[in-house]
Amino acid sequence: MDALDKAILSELVLDGRLSQVDLAERVPLSATAIARRIRALEDSGVIEGYQARVSRKALGLTMTVIVQISLKSQNEELLASFEKAVTAAPSVVSCHLMSGEDDYILTVLARDLADFERIHKEELSRLPGVARLRSSFALREVASRALPVTCLNP
Repeated sequence: MDALDKAILSELVLDGRLSQVDLAERVPLSATAIARRIRALEDSGVIEGYQARVSRKALGLTMTVIVQISLKSQNEELLASFEKAVTAAPSVVSCHLMSGEDDYILTVLARDLADFERIHKEELSRLPGVARLRSSFALREVASRALPVTCLNP
């Protein structure tokens, strides 16, 4: 990946709907060359896909909860079983295997406290091997981005 690829990615991170013609106005390449590079970035897995940023608030998902989970053990079978189940949990938007005290950290979206109580009872507490759940409620989102553009500066 060279400086031109990074410049293309920087622009797409800011606005994934930019046309190749618009990109060619910002990156010193023809629209055809831009299209070729984008296709190569997609084929190599650098660009994993495109998505719309949908307002959580507009959908009524006003509560963000960070859930720390400790499992009963860390054997490979249990970890695999937990990860398969958490991937299928509809309210979980991210899950990270952690080092340190907790085994996993999840981000969960809920409509309100009653909805989170339902999610806790019907989704989270039913995950395999859970020994402890600790939940923290986000008061306000300060920053959110898919990928910091500074990571791509040539």
